Amino acid sequence: MGQKLFSKDFTLVVIGQIVSLFGNATIRFALPLYLLNLTGSSALYGTVTACAFIPAILLSPIGGIVADRVNKRNIMVLLDFFTAAVILGFSLLMDEVNLILLLTVTLMLLYGIAGAYQPSVQASIPALTNQDNFMAANSVVNTISSFASLIGPVLGGVLYSAYGLRPVLWVCMGCFIMSAVMEIFIKIPFQKQTSDGGILRTAKTDFAESIRFIWKGKPVIGKAVFVICGINLFLSAMILVALPYLVTEVLSLEASQANRLYGFAQGALAAGGLAGGIGAGIFAGKLEIYKSGNLVIACAVCVFPISVSLVLFSSAIINYAVMTICCFAIMVFSTLFTVQMVSFIQMETPQHLVGKVIAVILTVSMCAQPLGNALYGILFEICKGCEYVVVLFSGVVSLMIALNAKKIFKRLSTEPRECL
Repeated sequence: MGQKLFSKDFTLVVIGQIVSLFGNATIRFALPLYLLNLTGSSALYGTVTACAFIPAILLSPIGGIVADRVNKRNIMVLLDFFTAAVILGFSLLMDEVNLILLLTVTLMLLYGIAGAYQPSVQASIPALTNQDNFMAANSVVNTISSFASLIGPVLGGVLYSAYGLRPVLWVCMGCFIMSAVMEIFIKIPFQKQTSDGGILRTAKTDFAESIRFIWKGKPVIGKAVFVICGINLFLSAMILVALPYLVTEVLSLEASQANRLYGFAQGALAAGGLAGGIGAGIFAGKLEIYKSGNLVIACAVCVFPISVSLVLFSSAIINYAVMTICCFAIMVFSTLFTVQMVSFIQMETPQHLVGKVIAVILTVSMCAQPLGNALYGILFEICKGCEYVVVLFSGVVSLMIALNAKKIFKRLSTEPRECL
């Protein structure tokens, strides 16, 4: 007998995510902007935001281990209340201590909390719904995340420009408190796991178990991790570096117009993620994991028109339009692929390992992102005047990875499915 997707508990998780992710997207937009407005230093801005990324990488595996050993509802409630406390602390100290240090520490805490929070959300889905609804459930969660990324900065920017930072802080703090209170009423089935020693020994054992499952128990997941890392390294990083660089520095646009158009391009990326999340929900029954390599190929193919446009057209607006449309399409296909992969991992992984396995994958894939950012920063610097070469390089390497991914996932159509 089928279980309905929007049960009371899953609905509360969804509403809590809407409020929490909106607050998260808004505060992570407003604080770096506040720093940039006060100092005017792009180098300082880049350094602080790079430092903020480190805790997310370090805390994701810890979040996965905790998610499988502690009631996931309690983790979400505690982290939302803690986030509200961090924002309160910042608002009380912002006029009292060194602002740069305070901003750096605050952003590191916020990113770290997000890194520990997401494995709990992803690991709660198998406990709240059945396998038939995994794709739809992940689509809902992904759509919410994309929607928050789209709306949070927009509304945060309006509020910040009209009233300054403090009202933004109060609104975000209210979001996290509201989310935490709602999450108290969620009931997530939980079975306490036995521990074979102290905290460090348990963490080491759990981490080793998840690695062993990824590489030996279900090696296709291990191969998928390499695909995700490759795409993050060669495609995602290129988009993240190329978009602001090409729009604001390479295309012949007036400065204020370039900044405004870059904002629209960022919105197009978020809109692509939103469209992909909604599409994954609508076509959940038709998306087969063994065909998911085609989605990676589609992402890679969308890179080539950007390179061709930079060669053929001198018009900044034409190049901008091609770039924005292609980035939107890339986000649609990559979101569909992400939802498929997360659903596949949840179905193929024993429930006591789901949080840890997802956390390991998130950690490894996140490590590729800063490496890719550094790589493309250097490549665009070397290839000034011939930026299309860097974009073409990204497309060719990404297509090679995508073709390999298609072979990996196609084999799943002939493998027997395991019941876990």
